[in-house]
Amino acid sequence: MWRKNIDALIEAALKEDMPAGDITSENIVPSDSISRAFIVAKEEGVLAGIYVAERVMNKIDRTIFFEIHRKDGQKMNRGDKIAALKGPSVSLLKGERTALNFLQRMSGIATTTRKFVNVLDGKKTKILDTRKTTPGLRSLEKYSVRMGGGTNHRFSLSDMVMIKDNHIKIVGNISEAVLLARKKIKPGIKIEVEATNREEAEEALKCGADIVMLDNMSLNRMREVVKLLNGKVLVEVSGNINLSRASKIADLGVDFISVGALTHSYKSLDISMEFID
Repeated sequence: MWRKNIDALIEAALKEDMPAGDITSENIVPSDSISRAFIVAKEEGVLAGIYVAERVMNKIDRTIFFEIHRKDGQKMNRGDKIAALKGPSVSLLKGERTALNFLQRMSGIATTTRKFVNVLDGKKTKILDTRKTTPGLRSLEKYSVRMGGGTNHRFSLSDMVMIKDNHIKIVGNISEAVLLARKKIKPGIKIEVEATNREEAEEALKCGADIVMLDNMSLNRMREVVKLLNGKVLVEVSGNINLSRASKIADLGVDFISVGALTHSYKSLDISMEFID
């Protein structure tokens, strides 16, 4: 991953968790005490963030031995030992919560993503994430989506043109918005247009959009619009996507389904660090 960015996130998290040290561990645990521990999955899921957890421990104490038993993207079952650690007891205690916070949340995103990917197995449709991420943590959350088998959409507003309803209200119409964008952007940058009905989708197609995103349409209306667009332009669908709806939408033959819930409504996975007596 992006080492410099990840290091900055880890350092900020550690500073938040112990601005003046760990006054419990530092005062009651002998400084020469050495411990062994396992990071253990308490429920089934997909792992993401093990290398971040390792980096947390290395930031605290380079003498900590961290042996990875499961790699990011791999399935884990309840009771699986994800990693083994050995090092100064105080150092392990200092890093425990921060390492687990990253692991639990990243694995929750990967697990949620894998559920959507699995229901689309055998279909051409890909699952996309969105920019609905935790401020400052987008790189980790989008990495977790990839570990779950999903595909990253644009990382930022700088990556591609996406003309949405508010843009259209300001500019006036889809055709004018696409024309203005095409005149000013660099060659090769894609233009995507959000459409909420057949007329908008048809206008986006005619004015040369690369991708048409069907937003919050009923399944019946979507079926009609996909027939109009299919094979002529890439088609993305968004809006109130759940597992059942995703499967039905994919059956229409669309190229992408974007799911904001991957990064804003996931459930963190239960993962713990267990010290060995």
